Amino acid sequence: MITFVVLFIAAFCAGVQNALAGGGSFLTFPALMFTGLDARAANITSTVALFPGQVTTGLAGRKNVSGLPQLSFKVLFGVSLIGGVFGAFLLLLTPVSIFEFLVPWLVLFATFVFLWGSFFRKTNENSKPLGPGSSLAMQFAISIYGGYFGGGIGILMLAALTIAGLNVRKAGATKNVLAGVMNASAVLIFLFSRDVAWTQVMVASVASIAGGQVGAYALKRVNEKLLRICIIILGFGLAIGLFVKAHGA
Repeated sequence: MITFVVLFIAAFCAGVQNALAGGGSFLTFPALMFTGLDARAANITSTVALFPGQVTTGLAGRKNVSGLPQLSFKVLFGVSLIGGVFGAFLLLLTPVSIFEFLVPWLVLFATFVFLWGSFFRKTNENSKPLGPGSSLAMQFAISIYGGYFGGGIGILMLAALTIAGLNVRKAGATKNVLAGVMNASAVLIFLFSRDVAWTQVMVASVASIAGGQVGAYALKRVNEKLLRICIIILGFGLAIGLFVKAHGA
């Protein structure tokens, strides 16, 4: 019982985090492992559980969704969908033992991406945007990663979309929708996987949706910099814990 209480609290906080700054999976992933799931099952279950909150977030900012100067939103939509399918199938084909070896590195990578995007990334809207080919390749690669693991995809897409020519406001709204698209394709595949823990999905989904609503309300009332620092500390702590567990197993 206590494990599901922890999961509910973690998923609620994840919903708040996703609405404010992103990085909610850093909370749901270890909480799901705490309920007894292996790393791959926890990752798959987290993707399914957080998806409803992504849909509501994407809908909230749909007025600012935009394509790139040389690529329509429909093309980005299609590439994100296909990439998410590739990533999801790749995850299902990855043996649990290999994924458990990879996941500390994935968490570490996602944490560094979040750190870079939060404090070091600089945008220059006057610089020459990327061409359509490079933009398409970047979005496809990010979508595969999103379907496979997903940590840090918001920051990766925000960087890619601004480099490709979108202003920050439109890039933020567009990446929210595209994140939901790539995860939608992954979720549709994961629905047929035995790795999905449906009891945990129900608990985490309800909590994350509620947290998302609180996060949306608190968007202008919370110190975002402090929140991002907490997420980064959590990410590095989770990576260290996973490395210790992997070497101790």
